Parts: sequence; C-alpha cells; structure tokens
Amino acid sequence: MAAMLERVSNLVRTDVLRPRGLRTLFAVALLTVATYAAAVEVRSDHPDSYVVKSGDTLWDIAGRFLQRPWLWPEIWQANPQVKNPHLIYPGDVLSLAYMDRVQVQQSGNVGEPINAVPLAEVEPFLKDLRMVDSLDGLPYVVGLEDDRLRSTSGQVVYVRGLEGIAPGQRYLVVRPEKRYRLIERAGLCCDKTQTVDLDYRGKQMADAGTFWSNTVFPSKNTEMLGYELRTQAVGTLTRGEVGGLQASTLVLDEQGHEVRIGDRLVPVEAQPYDLQFFPHPPKQQADYGRLQVMAVADQLTSGGPHDVIAISGGSREGIDNGTVFSIWRHGQSTVDRVKTSKDFDEDLVPFESKVRLPDEFAGHAMVFRTFDKVSYALVMSGIKPARVGYELKHPDAPY
Repeated sequence: MAAMLERVSNLVRTDVLRPRGLRTLFAVALLTVATYAAAVEVRSDHPDSYVVKSGDTLWDIAGRFLQRPWLWPEIWQANPQVKNPHLIYPGDVLSLAYMDRVQVQQSGNVGEPINAVPLAEVEPFLKDLRMVDSLDGLPYVVGLEDDRLRSTSGQVVYVRGLEGIAPGQRYLVVRPEKRYRLIERAGLCCDKTQTVDLDYRGKQMADAGTFWSNTVFPSKNTEMLGYELRTQAVGTLTRGEVGGLQASTLVLDEQGHEVRIGDRLVPVEAQPYDLQFFPHPPKQQADYGRLQVMAVADQLTSGGPHDVIAISGGSREGIDNGTVFSIWRHGQSTVDRVKTSKDFDEDLVPFESKVRLPDEFAGHAMVFRTFDKVSYALVMSGIKPARVGYELKHPDAPY
C-alpha cells in the first residue's frame, strides 16, 4: 500500500503539466479506496456531507472541498453510482465521510442541473463577442435613415451585400473593434500577440505603439488570428435591392445599441453558445509563450474575477468550452547588479546576460466560447489582476 501511495505521489509531481498524466493518475488511484483518497485532495475541513442547493455552481462546490476545483467532474466520473457526473441537481447529497471518497446520493432530479458558473455572468459576452477570419464579404451598413450619424432602436439602416436575400431574414449588426495577430519571435522566450483597434471601415487605426513590432517582425513572421466583432443590434430585412436600388432596408429591433456606417451584418444563430460549462484541464499543453491574454473585455488592460479575457488560442490548439487555465505574469529579466561592476542601463545589457526571474501566479480562468484561433474565458479566481500579455498554463502548473 505504501508503494502504491508513493507511486501516486510521484505521478502528481511528474505529470502535473500533462492532461494525459492526470487521466493516468485517476486510473491508478481507482485501484484502492486509499489511493483514490490521496488523488482527490479533499480539503481537511470538509463536512461529512453536503446538500446541493439552488444557485450552487460546480466551481463553488469544488472550491469548498477540493484543492483543484477544475477536476470535480472527473472525480464524480470515477464514481460508478453516478449516472452522469455532468448532471448534478439541487437536493443531491454529497457524502465525504467514508475515507474522503466522494459519493453522490441522487435526489428526484427536480429543477435544472447546476452549472460550472452562473450562465447570467457570461451570457452577455456569449451574445456580444465573436471572431471571424476576415471582414471581406460581410454585408455592411452604407447609410442611415434621415442621414443620421447614428441609428438606434426602431429606426432604418441601409445595407450593401444582401443581393438576392428575401425579406424577413434576421441579422445581427456587429461592429469590428479589434484585430488580433500572433508575432513569432524566433530565438526569444515567447511569441508576442498584437491587438489593434479598428475604425469604422474595419481598418487599423493609426497607432505608434505597433510601429516598432511591425518593423522588427515583418508580416512573414506574423499570423492573423482574427477580427473581433461586438454585437450592436438585431434587425429584420424588410426590402431587398429591387427597382434599381443598390441597398437593402433593415429595421432595427426595439432593443440594442446605436448603429453607424461601416457596421457589418451576420445571420442570427438559433443557439450560438453552450448552455452549460464543465471545468476540466487542457487536452494538450501548448508551448511556453504561445497562449497569452490578448485583451480584457470593456476596453480594459487588466481584470479580476468575473472579467472576460481573450486568449491567443482556440479549437486548433485543443481548447474547448470548460477548459481551465492558470494565469501567470512573465518573469522579468533583470541585471544582476551584485555581480555587475558598473551600473549599466538595463536596456544596454544583452538578454543572455540578464537573470530570468520566475513567473508569478495571478489566477485561474475558464473558457466559455471557442473559435478556431481565439477563445474567450471568464476569470474565476485570482490573487492579483490578470493583465494583457500574461501567460496561460495548465491549471496545476507549479511555476
């Protein structure tokens, strides 16, 4: 038994950065009740049982009992008496009294199953933000009723690019706000993400801050990750391009934000996002410096719990809804002034002559909407603000 416990402990230390190692850990731990208890890592002050309440979330419950909340679904899945570990209902009783083994006594499954996070916290961003690879070919607003500078609820806007579309079709009016790029920096520790603001045409605004990056790392070293679109309003097509007209007529709904010339249109989706999210570790580990915080919602540069961040990776990197990451501030490179004979300007000291300091942990975030190259995540917890440029790692990364 002691040897088995030691083996599990070694797996925790050596495979902490590999999702496959976590799955191996649980397979080994299931061999005995004692080893399973070691893998669960239940908090020492847990109660003998807990009754799931309306308003609970998987993340909150896991935070009360476990050291690693994102492993809660996998732990429940290790209990054969639970028919579906992703469907836990108010009234279910969690028993933790016997050898720290989590067991679930199912209630009558009355009401809605609990979620990882309250949907209300992320739903505005699920509806409002989306990514596209290109703006080319998207219909766009070319004119407004009464030559207004802005149009709003109940008013009419005129659109180009909807030739042949029958009246009655519903569209989202979206605004291109940001363009994301990945800059590969060979020989340096990390790639760099670049976020630029867009004007009403969807073109890059004048920004002196990106001039240096564009000069040092030309376009051949960059990859376009996509354009971010924010929903402004919803409208109904009432008249197409008929009788010699070169624009279609769209009536805006009673609710929405102001619309301007240059805003784009995309079709309304019946169900554009998941209704439930279940936390889990990444399916694969990205190279260091590849996944970063590119932006914080609402034009901020830093955020805390319940703020939304954009991540420089998506489904092609194996990221899906519910993926949990830890957020880290990159360790700085500094001059060792104790061993340096003179007080040099740090900018004049070569990179290889500096001392690399450790990364600093900031918090955890869970992905709730994924595109091919970009994902959006909700900051779940943190000990310091999560800022643009911070690194994303496995949730169990030790450094």
